[in-house]
Amino acid sequence: MTKQSSSTLLSLLIVALLIASQAIYTVDERKYALKFQFGEIVSVQTTPGLSWKIPMIQNVNFYDKRNLTLNNANAISIMTSEKKPLSIDYVVLWRISNVKDYYISVSGDEERAKQQIEQNVTALLTEEINKRSIHDVISGERDKIMAATRSKASKNVESKGVEIVDVRLRRVDFPTNVTDSVYERMKAERSRVAQELRATGTAESEKIRAEADRQRQVIVAEAYRKAQEIKGKGDAESAAIYANAYGVDPEFYTFYRSLDAYKSSLKNNSDVLVIDPSSDFFRYFKNFKRNG
Repeated sequence: MTKQSSSTLLSLLIVALLIASQAIYTVDERKYALKFQFGEIVSVQTTPGLSWKIPMIQNVNFYDKRNLTLNNANAISIMTSEKKPLSIDYVVLWRISNVKDYYISVSGDEERAKQQIEQNVTALLTEEINKRSIHDVISGERDKIMAATRSKASKNVESKGVEIVDVRLRRVDFPTNVTDSVYERMKAERSRVAQELRATGTAESEKIRAEADRQRQVIVAEAYRKAQEIKGKGDAESAAIYANAYGVDPEFYTFYRSLDAYKSSLKNNSDVLVIDPSSDFFRYFKNFKRNG
């Protein structure tokens, strides 16, 4: 083989390799592939692997199979059933379900698809929130709102080759211009509840004190009654003893009682009695006779 023939063969081989490199393409497992010929779709490939195309005549575009995320650019203000505005921030999880319909509806432009999804989800969220109160939106029926919006939005964009996987309310809040007034109302309500609790506590405290005072008076009165009964019994027993003693020896009893009277009246050396010496008080002094 001559040198010129070898050079020609090498050139042909290089050209063949270049053509082959332009004719072979690989579809990743995370991608869809659309093959075009003069701008028209000629095949759709949804499975991974090697494929062929005609160089210079056919071209291939790839689109993501994975779930994609849409974050609404700015929080939107939506009225509740009470005509109160809420600031809503949401996130949408979506995917391409039919790549051919997707390309036909939005020309394969992801940003254009996001705009249509955002418009759709915003309208449906507005419809759901308009029917509910603030409490329902914030906590009571939040899951129902998200589920209903996802279901309706997915049906609306199904013809565009798109599926809505999930819709999440990321933040639900009052707009800045009404937040302060809402907080003031909440503060006033909490203050009112606190005052009611304090008043109830004070009333209960007074009731407990009154009951304790009543019980104390009952206990004291009962104790006094028992003390008087005991004292009465003691006085009666004392009187009985005195009577018995008087009955045994009246003269001695009288003498003993006179001694008690002397003792009580003349306790101290400084005690002075101004009494007629002939009075009955000194009867036993007068009848006393010194022996010897």
